[in-house]
Amino acid sequence: MKIMVVDDEQDIKLLFEQRFRKEIKEGKIAFLFAFSGEEARDYLESNGADDVNRILSDINMPGMNGLELLKWIKNNFPELKVAMITAYGDEKNYQQAKEYGCDDYMTKPIDFGQLKEKVLA
Repeated sequence: MKIMVVDDEQDIKLLFEQRFRKEIKEGKIAFLFAFSGEEARDYLESNGADDVNRILSDINMPGMNGLELLKWIKNNFPELKVAMITAYGDEKNYQQAKEYGCDDYMTKPIDFGQLKEKVLA
């Protein structure tokens, strides 16, 4: 399983690699990191979504934000599962994400135990 994590915070890569160290080592999961909405979109435009099982995207990013990315993904790859992650429990963002078709919605700090259950189920 390959998961794309989209977040403008560079340290998210190390965090995910630490929290999923065992699963990565066992070959159960692989991560692909994009540090902007544009980078994620460009990857999908160039490579398609066949090798990506799920996307975890932050909402608040400079440039193309996570909601704009979500809308683009669902218009171009409607079968791709997308979970939105936000540091703010904002009802407006939640409603917008649901309207655009997000498959899950999580708040930071991420509960990695819960996240593992969801992605490895």
